[in-house]
Amino acid sequence: MNVRVFLVLWLWATSAVAQGFAGLGTQAEGFAIPDPAYRIEFPQDHGPHPDYRIEWWYLTATLEGEDGQDYGVQWTLFRTAMQPGEAEGWDSPQIWMGHAAVTSSDEHLFAERLARGGIGQAGVISEPFQAFIDDWRMEGIDRMRVTARGAEFAYDLELVANGPLVLQGEGGYSVKSPDGQASHYYSQPFYRVSGVLDLPGGSVNVSGQGWLDREWSSQPLSEDQHGWDWFSLQFEDGARLMGFGLRDLETVFTSATWIDPDGATTAYTDGALRLTPLNRALVAGRNIPVEWRVELPARGVDVEVQALNPGAWMGVSFPYWEGPIRVRGSHQGRGYLEMPGY
Repeated sequence: MNVRVFLVLWLWATSAVAQGFAGLGTQAEGFAIPDPAYRIEFPQDHGPHPDYRIEWWYLTATLEGEDGQDYGVQWTLFRTAMQPGEAEGWDSPQIWMGHAAVTSSDEHLFAERLARGGIGQAGVISEPFQAFIDDWRMEGIDRMRVTARGAEFAYDLELVANGPLVLQGEGGYSVKSPDGQASHYYSQPFYRVSGVLDLPGGSVNVSGQGWLDREWSSQPLSEDQHGWDWFSLQFEDGARLMGFGLRDLETVFTSATWIDPDGATTAYTDGALRLTPLNRALVAGRNIPVEWRVELPARGVDVEVQALNPGAWMGVSFPYWEGPIRVRGSHQGRGYLEMPGY
């Protein structure tokens, strides 16, 4: 890696640990702030928002292999800015980070990429949509192709949307704390997925369901929030549930969106969603809740979710737990769980 790139990334990383997970609770002076009156529009909002400090393009997939095993796949591209706006070449203030992973019941393989903006190593174009870092690529929205590789794995997936894009929160404005921190947030939770995983034991054809999340903000956490537990649940009856709990030292701020099979949504504010850890596992020296009870009484949801692989630790620059989950109880299904800040 170029020495200048390394120094910039190092300064970004070391300054970002001050408040909240990965510095997401630090003050965002000079950057744009999410506006509840803003209306998300496509295709332009598939692309980057350089006046905001942080955003991501985040895909997860729950898959079944022809070998009879269950798998999970993650592909994420993060953009963060040292200052608002964009510039050409090395003057660009944008920094990019990519994460990719494949998880089975007995393996969790992951990789990370880091890049500077402005030099063609990473970026996003809104139309036709493409996001990339090095040779990792995400192309298309309604029909998408996603590729990535690490030292021990690679994958090539085709995704076809069979439902609409979904605005999270109130019209895409997602509140994160009692102090009013927020993001602009939408999802495509209706992908059918097929493709190939290249693993240490050989190639496996897979198929299943995918979920894309898009989010941008400048200070998505309050100063005392140190992490979150985020759930995307895909039920066998075709409904979906997105929910999260943002943790500070004493309380948890919750939010949820119920998604009908036809894509109609209902937003639920703090307190409607109940998240209760049931069992924990020691992972990377941390006590991680890998089984949960998730309740949304307004929709009759009372389920237990269990990690497919409790050891799904992402040992990257800002480490976190993330992996596929199984759902049972009032509703059956699968999903994904992300838990930074432990």
